[in-house]
Amino acid sequence: MRTSAFLYPWDVVGDPDAPTRIADLGVQQVTLAAAYHSTRALTPRHPGHRIVTAEYAAVLYPPDEGRWAGRGLRPYRQAWMPSDDPFAEAAEALSGAGLDVHSWVVLAHSSRLGADHPDTSVVNAYGDRYPWAPCIARPEVRAYLVDLAAEAAVRDGARGTELESCGWYGFAHLHAHDKVAGVGLGDAAQYLMSLCFCAVCRAGYAGQGLDPEELRAAVRSALAPVWSGPGSPDAGWDAVGKLLGAGLAEATLRWRTEVARSLQEAVTGAVRAAAAPGFQVLLHADPAPYRCGANVGVDPGHILSVADGVVLPCTGADAAREAVLGPFAGRADDAVVAANLTVVRGMGGSPDTLERDAAHAASLGANQLRLYHAGLASDPDLAAVAAALSRLG
Repeated sequence: MRTSAFLYPWDVVGDPDAPTRIADLGVQQVTLAAAYHSTRALTPRHPGHRIVTAEYAAVLYPPDEGRWAGRGLRPYRQAWMPSDDPFAEAAEALSGAGLDVHSWVVLAHSSRLGADHPDTSVVNAYGDRYPWAPCIARPEVRAYLVDLAAEAAVRDGARGTELESCGWYGFAHLHAHDKVAGVGLGDAAQYLMSLCFCAVCRAGYAGQGLDPEELRAAVRSALAPVWSGPGSPDAGWDAVGKLLGAGLAEATLRWRTEVARSLQEAVTGAVRAAAAPGFQVLLHADPAPYRCGANVGVDPGHILSVADGVVLPCTGADAAREAVLGPFAGRADDAVVAANLTVVRGMGGSPDTLERDAAHAASLGANQLRLYHAGLASDPDLAAVAAALSRLG
């Protein structure tokens, strides 16, 4: 089973031992960040630093000034690595160790974009803006994301790409020092808190036969019992309908699905137009269309007609893998269905059960593995990964 490990350029640049160390794990590929959101990352083996603070969402290469000149929305260039092109530098080193490199591109997730351009953000039913979540229904946001995808995905040294957050982002974020756990929000409440009420989305709801103000009031009314109690742990699409009403819920999902599908079609088309033949395009996804975030909700049949495959969140109990892999099983013999397994114990991963978890994923139709994250993992975590991959062959 083909296996790829996630990495940041700062895991490699300045560490001459990193490429061989990654190759010795037994992976064939690296999924290397080219455009990424803000983060604070541990680098436990780097000879020059232990912490990298990426202060804002940025591209990890020099953006094309000709492409972005005069545009209001444009990517931010990184300023925390002493390299003009960290992606290219890392990709060259990794390729030299015999590893294939695919770019890792985060799209609709940028707190700085929302801070600098507030009108681009998702607006919830209470009028609160989510600066980390650009509204993908807005034409200026869509144009920016399509061009960002084409530029960030097709970098020198990359043989394919994985697109994260290529769809709706919403309430859940881990934003700065989050203080939002006092009221538990399950799937249903998260969905209602993620509905956007910007001018473009209000017009979109009207196109579905809804009165936007009545819908806003209905969302707030549905959430009122959540705020006055311990929260709402209810999960699944039926729970959304129970809270909001099935008819309203379905109408909102129709609008959001149309928007997300058209963005995904435009993004994959732009990437393919910019790339050489055979360039692989995968989406980080979830088979429940109402979900938003890093792994965007998709319809399995549609997304496999658009992209070359998907990367699915498969960490956790067997039932979690069954829920995300099952809808993709047997849909396309030549499509990539990659099971993404966290192998960092401190982040809830289980490297010691990697062999069993990978075998279970394969039995459900997965034909590739993704390991999150080789740069963040401890030495014992990496040793467990190498041992498991050697047994898997």
